[in-house]
Amino acid sequence: MNFPTSFKLAAACLAMAASGPLHAQAYPSKPIKLVVPYSPGGLPDTVARVLSLRLQTALGQPVVVDNKPGAGGAVAAAAIAQAPADGYTLLVSDGPLLAIAPITMRKPAFNAEKDFAPVSLVGTAPLFLAANPRIKANTLDELVAQAKANPAAFNYGSSGIGSIHQLTAEAMIAGLGIRVMHVPFRGSANSVPAMVGGDVDLVFASPPSLMGFVKAGKAKLLAINAPKRSALAPDVPALAEKLPGFDFAFTVAVLAKVGTPPDPINRISAEIAKIVKQPDVVEQLQKAGVDPSGDGPEQLAKALHAESLRITAAAKHANLKPE
Repeated sequence: MNFPTSFKLAAACLAMAASGPLHAQAYPSKPIKLVVPYSPGGLPDTVARVLSLRLQTALGQPVVVDNKPGAGGAVAAAAIAQAPADGYTLLVSDGPLLAIAPITMRKPAFNAEKDFAPVSLVGTAPLFLAANPRIKANTLDELVAQAKANPAAFNYGSSGIGSIHQLTAEAMIAGLGIRVMHVPFRGSANSVPAMVGGDVDLVFASPPSLMGFVKAGKAKLLAINAPKRSALAPDVPALAEKLPGFDFAFTVAVLAKVGTPPDPINRISAEIAKIVKQPDVVEQLQKAGVDPSGDGPEQLAKALHAESLRITAAAKHANLKPE
């Protein structure tokens, strides 16, 4: 997935399209749909609903959220593919969905590079490495030392095979040179309680999934997968402090269908950049586990490309195969 190159080509085409008839109707002139490839309640859905209310006010048109879960994002991708490339049907997704599908599916329903045009990097969502209080390791260094002394000492739970939670853990394991057994679950709603209950030792999960347990003394934080520490837990080290360049905080992005003219893309991008700087929105996003960004198409393209490279390397270490 090479978004930077494809974006340059798309940008050139869009610029030519922009020189078309002057009588074209100003954007937006009708309702806008934000397609989410997950059921209501997930992180991209939460972000889409935060954005929809503010975009509706800023654009003067209804902005609705349309949840289309299923088939590894194929249902949502089909909705984008079947819609006109006019900026009225947009995808709100996490970056890993775009990168993992080509790795885990023999016939992926979409090609992120060819099918989608980057619009806005809404933000990034870090994951904390949390441990059950019964394990003796209280710091990342202690975890590494104990894992090296006893390779069978620890296991970790994830939200499923091919999930960003598994791939983060596998990247950490490879970087630290340790062995930790993987126990997949169906979503963080199952993996986090399993860690709290002692069925697994470790888990990577979002702050909203963990902080209540941490405050209650039922979990302890050992590290964060972002490039730097989080204001939510400033004493918890970033894995990048031990593994320079480590960054598996995943992107949350808005994308359009390839071929969408520049005016809608630039308008949506500019409005989102303003929205995510509003204090109440910042608070809402951070509470949902997202560090707001608001970067535009070019920055998003670079971020998705870098994320794809990291995920591909981690998937290789995890020996993921297409199904």
